[in-house]
Amino acid sequence: MHKTSLFTRFAKLSSLVTGKPITFVIAAFVIMVWAVTGPLFSFSDTWQLVINTGTTIVTFLMVFLIQNTQNRDTEAIHIKLDELIRTIEGTRRELMDLEELDEKELDGIRKEYLELAENARNVSRQ
Repeated sequence: MHKTSLFTRFAKLSSLVTGKPITFVIAAFVIMVWAVTGPLFSFSDTWQLVINTGTTIVTFLMVFLIQNTQNRDTEAIHIKLDELIRTIEGTRRELMDLEELDEKELDGIRKEYLELAENARNVSRQ
């Protein structure tokens, strides 16, 4: 069994928890409670600052958690695709590191595949 870092475990757990419908319901409930308490606090600057500060902090932290999760998922997909390319006979192994190419090189390869797709459509129409 492999050992993951504390941050990775935290990011995965956070991703799971924040992606659940109940988390959305709780967040919506917090906003409703805040809105209902507006008259109680005379819609003061402090009352507004509470929600603005809270949502800003949550948003700021979530950006990093989401990016970490996205990076891990993307890396895992690349590795899986590389393994498929490596093991399937007739595939172009030079495609295994496309993510390392610059935009111009990627555009050239993309154009190549667009032409292959167009040719295949033309053949299937005949």
